Amino acid sequence: MTKLIRGGLIFDAVRPEPFKGDILIKDGKIQAIGGKVKAPKGAEIIDAEGLNVYPGLVECHGHIGLDGWAMGYEGADYNEYTDPVTPHLRAIDGLNPFDYSLKDAALGGVTTLCTGPGSSNVIGGTFAAFKPVGKCIDDMVIKAEAAMKCAFGENPKRCYRDKSITSRMSTAAKLREMLFKAQEYDKKIKAAGDDESKLPAFDMRLNALLPVIRGEMPLKAHAHQANDILTALRIAREFGVKLTLEHVTDGALIVDELVKADVPLAIGPTDGQPSKIELKNKSWETPGILAKAGCRVSIITDSPVTIQSHLRLCAALAIKSGMDRFDAFKAITINPANHIGVADRVGSLEKGKDADIVLTDGCIFEIQTRILATYINGEKVEKD
Repeated sequence: MTKLIRGGLIFDAVRPEPFKGDILIKDGKIQAIGGKVKAPKGAEIIDAEGLNVYPGLVECHGHIGLDGWAMGYEGADYNEYTDPVTPHLRAIDGLNPFDYSLKDAALGGVTTLCTGPGSSNVIGGTFAAFKPVGKCIDDMVIKAEAAMKCAFGENPKRCYRDKSITSRMSTAAKLREMLFKAQEYDKKIKAAGDDESKLPAFDMRLNALLPVIRGEMPLKAHAHQANDILTALRIAREFGVKLTLEHVTDGALIVDELVKADVPLAIGPTDGQPSKIELKNKSWETPGILAKAGCRVSIITDSPVTIQSHLRLCAALAIKSGMDRFDAFKAITINPANHIGVADRVGSLEKGKDADIVLTDGCIFEIQTRILATYINGEKVEKD
């Protein structure tokens, strides 16, 4: 059904200043946006006079749906503890569309999520970008395989200390080994050409890494400590692969290196006190410092570490600690959309994009502000 959101104060995540206007929605897409848009005959009119209108918020890193509402240890599916190298695992094969945390996210204004394996594994498998509405993940995904998770630092050491990893050197070596093997596997496939008899024996793990080696999918590198961040950058340069950095807790210590690297950064989760040594420098000032330096910054909850619906409040705390307001807004909208490669569809209010829209009765960064309505693909998300 065609809908017209009329007379709201529109924050489009494209320009710094809002403007009063209308948004026309048809077939789940934004058909027109501007100061005054004519309503087609039969359109549903949504009166937004006195309200703020925002793009649906975007989370570019979490484990929601794999570890969520009232799951506990037995219900969680975000870490595989049998093998430190599992690139062939896919988030879409474990994600639970009926996890209530997805509804909570949508009602909290978060309309695009990117979820996947945790950080126990050196290589954990692929993340998926999806919308938090629906009963079948195949119908909810925007990008079924958005990134390949890898992890540095304390977590692989802790989870596999009794098996195969006791140092950061071991973690880096295992990642390099798999990337080397994937390169060789790719060369053999290309050398075989159309001659199937010359193809190498099928290897599911190496096959899963081909999009990384071919530059079609980034490594999504869990790294808190400065040395781990630099190791991730070093390995990405060695193999010529794309990279995004996740958490980046020590980012303020190596600003110049991150500016030079120019890779997308997902900062967080910052809520709560440091729970381990590599988190000792976590600070709400970090997103603002990195954004001011020119880095491409997203703010994350790492849900369920922080409740997904609190994403906007995480941005608010970054603002309180000195982050520019528009930089913080972009850090929960268009920047994470770019981070996970779906900015052609979500992250801002522009003609042709998905009609993922949030209506509020005040500034989205204020704790007292209520989210009055969330629309995903032009349909209102209803409370149970």
